[in-house]
Amino acid sequence: MRLRPPLIDRRAFLEDAAAAAVAIALPGRPRKAEPDLTPVFAQIAKRHDEGVERLQQWIRQPSIAAENRGMNEGCELTMRMLREAGFGQVTKLPTDGQPGIFATLDAGAPRTLGLYFMYDVKQADPAEWTSPPWQAALVDRPGLGKVLVGRGAVNQKGPEAAFLAALHAIRGAGRKPPVNFVLVAEGEEEIGSPHFPQIVRQPEVLAALKRSIGIFMPSAAQGLDGQVTITLGAKGVIECELTASGEHWGRGPRQDIHSSNKARVDSPAWHLVQALATLVSPDGNDPAIEGFADKARPLSATERAMLADAARRLDERAAKQLLGVERWVRDVSWPEALELLMSRPTVNIEGLVGGYTGPGGKTILPHKAVAKLDLRLVPDMTAAEALAALKAHLAKRGFGDIEVNMTGGYDPTSTPADALLIRVQETVYRRSRIDPIVLPRNAGSWPGYVFTGDPLRLPAGHFGLGHGSGAHAPDEYYVIESTNPKVQGIDGAVRSYVEYLYEVASAS
Repeated sequence: MRLRPPLIDRRAFLEDAAAAAVAIALPGRPRKAEPDLTPVFAQIAKRHDEGVERLQQWIRQPSIAAENRGMNEGCELTMRMLREAGFGQVTKLPTDGQPGIFATLDAGAPRTLGLYFMYDVKQADPAEWTSPPWQAALVDRPGLGKVLVGRGAVNQKGPEAAFLAALHAIRGAGRKPPVNFVLVAEGEEEIGSPHFPQIVRQPEVLAALKRSIGIFMPSAAQGLDGQVTITLGAKGVIECELTASGEHWGRGPRQDIHSSNKARVDSPAWHLVQALATLVSPDGNDPAIEGFADKARPLSATERAMLADAARRLDERAAKQLLGVERWVRDVSWPEALELLMSRPTVNIEGLVGGYTGPGGKTILPHKAVAKLDLRLVPDMTAAEALAALKAHLAKRGFGDIEVNMTGGYDPTSTPADALLIRVQETVYRRSRIDPIVLPRNAGSWPGYVFTGDPLRLPAGHFGLGHGSGAHAPDEYYVIESTNPKVQGIDGAVRSYVEYLYEVASAS
């Protein structure tokens, strides 16, 4: 059995910065490039504690758009961190919702890289956490090492803080970044980015982004086995609320009444349940909204080949264990499950609330019921058309009274496999002795459509070594000092960003 290496002793590291920098360089990096980045790598180790403290400070400032909690404070803190990292122009941009950020860093370089940041996080119930979500505690985890636990640790403040640490290390080595930056950040990603276009489509922002070679979002891409996946896009999404009420229906009560009246009074809750049942197939797995998926683009032969390769290389048992499931829908095979994940539009119930939900019973007939849905979209579908199809479907089937409120959403994204950003990702990963798995798209969503669609039509991608998990869940974490030889800690993540930036600058 292979023994795990001990955590890096940073004090010993600093005694011989140059030698240590070579020792911690990403595995497999050609030796001829090491002298160039040795001073930068030494700065990464020297500034380790500073970078961790920066991330802790960021997490300790809650910024929850869904609760309108700490948003201005979170925006101001993010802007300060960008200035400290070297961004010369950092501007708060008001929207009809939470403010955005536009920032630039002119390094006098030939190439400009676009950056996407988000400063908002999901809600957190402290009662569900073993370590308080806003404490940003450093905790020892068996098999992982030292991790930072907190809301936003991996989604998305951890990877973003590691990227900022890369800029600090480059400056600390007395250098300028090898590329210029144009950054846009929002505070509403976790509620579907309803106002992000108002940020990106301001003339000054559009003009700056058009000078970039593409958009990059930091990520913690490594699984526990050290493997990484490159995705060539993401599904789109609609988040919406469906509300059935006695008032809008014209049937049922206008306020909660005694449940004995069900014998003679219609129920808005049952009305909503019946409406929901029309949206999917009887087993709940296939969308049944008329016209919803008419334009959904099927997988190409190239994409099917990607997925066949991924099915051979990815561990089905580990995937099921991670999700806490024993079977895929209709007991399909592992390759077919991956194809469904990448190619299938979905209609999902996030939450369903109506009437009394407290302890014990309460014999009422509720006057209102609400369902929160998300609908995932694949290429050639649009959020606007999907929303229109949903409303038309409900109206046609006698549920036109049900209110449909879209709270956020956007179109799918796609980036060519031969785009410079994607090729650079592959180069840096392979230099780290990682053979990345390439997938047609991420089954999740992010608002990259504002970059990949009109008028910019830029490639967009995610990159970054390191590991974290628990996004949107209790005990979210990001690995700081890894005891898993296959997974990088935060210093390794920072080094990967340094390598990425220099590769972007030099790649042809």
